[in-house]
Amino acid sequence: MASLRFISLVTVGLLGIVAYGSLFTVNQTQQALVIQFGEPKRTIQEPGLAFKLPFIQDVVYYEKRVLSLIPQDAEEVILSDQKRLQVDAYARYKIEDPLLFFQTVRNELGARGRLEAIIDSSVRRALGRETLGSILTGQRNDITRSIGDEVNESVSSLGIKIIDVRLRRADYPEATSQNIFNRMKSEREREAKEFRATGEEEAQKIRADAEKTRTVIISEAKREAQETRGAGDSKAIRIYADSFGQDAEFFAFYRSMEAYDKSMTDSGTSMVISPNSSFFRFFKNKDGMTGLSAN
Repeated sequence: MASLRFISLVTVGLLGIVAYGSLFTVNQTQQALVIQFGEPKRTIQEPGLAFKLPFIQDVVYYEKRVLSLIPQDAEEVILSDQKRLQVDAYARYKIEDPLLFFQTVRNELGARGRLEAIIDSSVRRALGRETLGSILTGQRNDITRSIGDEVNESVSSLGIKIIDVRLRRADYPEATSQNIFNRMKSEREREAKEFRATGEEEAQKIRADAEKTRTVIISEAKREAQETRGAGDSKAIRIYADSFGQDAEFFAFYRSMEAYDKSMTDSGTSMVISPNSSFFRFFKNKDGMTGLSAN
């Protein structure tokens, strides 16, 4: 009885080992290739549970999703107009035929090496026919589309389908970029000097016009002031003359009072003059004496 139980356990164990080695699962994002002694036997592209011969056959899984290929370094390309560009291209692809893929490149690492070489060659050929202007304009999409078509034709024998090829970057090499920057800087500095010179010239013209206008305004103001002063003096003389004609004695008295006021305002003024001078005639009393000392 014990030996029968032992044989049953051994049998179950062997069946479990055989089942474990025979069954495998393919996910929705995978496709599988059954290999026997290094030779591909069948391809499984539908998800689910599948069978293989235990200990004899192996399973190789490949991605069913879209894969990306991004080169590590940019490549220098010479255009048809002899311009040099640093071009960084990337691609997206799918493994369409796992059997052909296994027979040609074996795995994704091998596919990466082949794809990089093919894409680099196609990019160089395509851009070598173009000018810098066409790459920087709307023709860029047409160029990348032609590169993708050419790459697709080249990789169809590898069991791969190219979904898209794009130019991520198309720049001048560092030395060329620096030269362009220096040239642009010199050009901008030259334009700035021209603008400053033009501005200074305009400023001098404006200052000269302003100075001329100022001189004219001042001259006009002085002329008008002199005319006004002359007219006032003329009117004052006429008034004085009219006043003198009406009462000569009062006019003489008034002018003498003005003279007294102007000459005697400053207390520090000393006058040496005869008391009998006509200047003091209005200070004389009835006897003809001024009543002033001769200081």
